[in-house]
Amino acid sequence: MITKKIIGSVITLLSAVFIIAGCGKSGKEVKVSGKENTGNVRGKSLSVSTAESTVEWIGKKVTGQHNGTIKLAKGEFTIDEGKLTGGKFEMDMNSIVNLDLSDAELNAKIINHLKSEDFFNAEKFPVSKFEITKIEPLNDPNKPAANQTITGNLTIKDVTKSISFPADVKIESGVVNAAADFDIDRTQWDLKYGSGKFFENLGDKMISDNFNLKLKLIAR
Repeated sequence: MITKKIIGSVITLLSAVFIIAGCGKSGKEVKVSGKENTGNVRGKSLSVSTAESTVEWIGKKVTGQHNGTIKLAKGEFTIDEGKLTGGKFEMDMNSIVNLDLSDAELNAKIINHLKSEDFFNAEKFPVSKFEITKIEPLNDPNKPAANQTITGNLTIKDVTKSISFPADVKIESGVVNAAADFDIDRTQWDLKYGSGKFFENLGDKMISDNFNLKLKLIAR
């Protein structure tokens, strides 16, 4: 006879498979490799407007997902003859905000956990950085919302990896508008808490290895 406990276990397992499979087929996963050299960047530097720019995040788990924002501390794009040639940015990890939990106590709990040593260890590593190392034209019918492939070094905590992702970059009247939407595997940056790759029997406590970043950056 099938008990409620067995049925519950099966549902939890299927939910876990669904979350993992869904993240694996999002089409937004970035290419990750070792740190690359930045080289010499030519052009004029334009400061990113931190008030107008946004960094949004989504983290998924078996029982659902959470989303929020991170403030851009500072940043700049470099342009030469109307083309993007470089850029570097810093995110304030102590500015992490959750937007889906209205309960103040639960909201504070998840934010404190994200800032803890289990995740970003914001006290020791208050800044995450990204520096562009390569920009290539992109003309892919499967990515109609992107016109460039951006490659650069992403540093989270004390780990730096090179990532590549599609982005939509527009430069008009001396203003740069750049947007990107991609997933990264957090375990590549030693964010292993709740990962099925490193821990067994997590059940509904398992957290997806992929988390999503959506960037909208404006520089003048």
